[in-house]
Amino acid sequence: MAYKNQVLVCGGTGCTSSSSLKILEKMENLLEQRGIRQDVKMVKTGCFGLCAAGPIVIVYPEGAFYAHVKLEDVEKIVDEHIIGKKIIKDLLYKEAVTEDGEVKSFEEVPFYKKQMRIALEHCGAIGAEDIDDYIELKGYKALEKALTEMTPENVIDEVKRSGLRGRGGGGFPTGLKWEFTYKTEDEQKYVACNADEGDPGAFMDRSILEGDPHCIIEAMAIAGYAVGANQGYVYVRAEYPVAIERLQIAIDKAREAGYLGKNIFGTDFEFDMEIRLGAGAFVCGEETALINSIEGKRGMPRPRPPFPAVKGLWNKPTLLNNVETYANITKIILKGADWFSSIGTEKSKGTKVFALGGKVENTGLVEIPMGTTLREIIFEIGGGIPNGKKFKAVQTGGPSGGCLTEEYLDTPIDYDSLTALGSMMGSGGMIILDEDNCMVDIAKFFLEFTVEESCGKCPPCRIGTKRMLETLEKITEGKGEKGDIEKLEKLAENIKTSALCGLGQTAPNPVLSTIKRFRHEYEAHVNEKRCPSGVCQALLEYKITEDKCKGCTLCAKVCPVNAIKGNVKEAHVIDTNTCIKCGACVAKCPFGAISKQ
Repeated sequence: MAYKNQVLVCGGTGCTSSSSLKILEKMENLLEQRGIRQDVKMVKTGCFGLCAAGPIVIVYPEGAFYAHVKLEDVEKIVDEHIIGKKIIKDLLYKEAVTEDGEVKSFEEVPFYKKQMRIALEHCGAIGAEDIDDYIELKGYKALEKALTEMTPENVIDEVKRSGLRGRGGGGFPTGLKWEFTYKTEDEQKYVACNADEGDPGAFMDRSILEGDPHCIIEAMAIAGYAVGANQGYVYVRAEYPVAIERLQIAIDKAREAGYLGKNIFGTDFEFDMEIRLGAGAFVCGEETALINSIEGKRGMPRPRPPFPAVKGLWNKPTLLNNVETYANITKIILKGADWFSSIGTEKSKGTKVFALGGKVENTGLVEIPMGTTLREIIFEIGGGIPNGKKFKAVQTGGPSGGCLTEEYLDTPIDYDSLTALGSMMGSGGMIILDEDNCMVDIAKFFLEFTVEESCGKCPPCRIGTKRMLETLEKITEGKGEKGDIEKLEKLAENIKTSALCGLGQTAPNPVLSTIKRFRHEYEAHVNEKRCPSGVCQALLEYKITEDKCKGCTLCAKVCPVNAIKGNVKEAHVIDTNTCIKCGACVAKCPFGAISKQ
């Protein structure tokens, strides 16, 4: 059926938390009331990527990019745009309108122009729960090609030649992992998908499952054919209810359509899959801990070797990749290894999805070709640092990564470049920090996370990271002593060389990288009992500037411990011995007379 308009409404977790589904429902009701519901295709999509602009509504054929849409805006969009054929410029995303008033489609917005969407190709473009939308865009054609035109060896060779490396953090060549599993002889094999991303601020895998679940189903079926497996498992953390629901809907519809089950595409290949829920343990992102959890055991890493390709689920050969890795497979099979390997750098092929967060204008998901620089991501795609603040550092790789400063902004992003600088790509978390961030506090934040999430199996991680955290807490509380920085470095190196799994081995990275590049901040905390960024409360001192204070008494009224004294219309004074450094006075003062030092 031909539609006059197509309206895409973001149904990703970020936008739904801001009432996007109510916007969708209201628009459908209004279209029904106006008698034009049959002329408009309404699509509940996955994440568009630009989370900072949500809720997002895009109206075709014009491609009008409406941002921060509210329920009260819906009637205007229906009556003035869909019916009146007039784009409502004051509702458009700020960069979708030029200074001359020219309207850009969302693809022309700077946030999207430098991106290359492969893994995210269908996210925000199709109905997240509509298998027909997926099939219209060549969905399941890659599976058909693999089953009817290629041998398992051909499929593995194509993946090997593409140069695809694991997107979960390790960067191991995907084709080699498939080959190892294929060559391990056993009557029963499994394919598993790691959707247990636990890095703070990371939501790449969640967004793919929410916006394009069929691409993961299709890729896992292809992987099953390639390695000789007939059963797949997707391990998803239970905190992802939208992703779980949409993936289950997709599995059910794929099974009904014959893309899962027996005799797929008329061949003798059979493959089925199911979802297994995780309880949100960070360590279950490690492949052997994930396998234990799927089996119903406590999620703790196993010594390797043997690797999962030899002994995985129930001691059977198991292929395990993460969501983003699988999201590239169907494109490689359809377009060929040469196409994929032409993108990126010599040793890091294709694209990488990053969750851009922290002190940056355009927070959200970005997918860029390998080799794109940090500067391009942060200042061109990301729009730079808000409020005129100065860029300080970028943390890549989450709790396993490290901080990189301004001098490294022109570093091309690939596996080896980031590792050489003491950071890593990880699963794709990228947190931007500005001049107001304390790097000692940042290191403490990541170590608090690691200590909380440690499975406790090996002493270096269980005890070592705890001792590191205690030292950092002592430093930020103004109790640091000479030698504490060196103790942190020694502990970190010992943990890196002796922890059981990759998560424990990389846990000290945020501390080591911040000491290396911001040692002066650590020294100020220890030697001068001062936090240069004014973040660590125990090291702060609040003072009232006499010539700015008007004696309005507002600060004294909000002080919970009566630490501020003074007469009306006279400069006040803070008793630093009584002050608990809560900051209430700073927030209340209308004259900017109170500073923290």
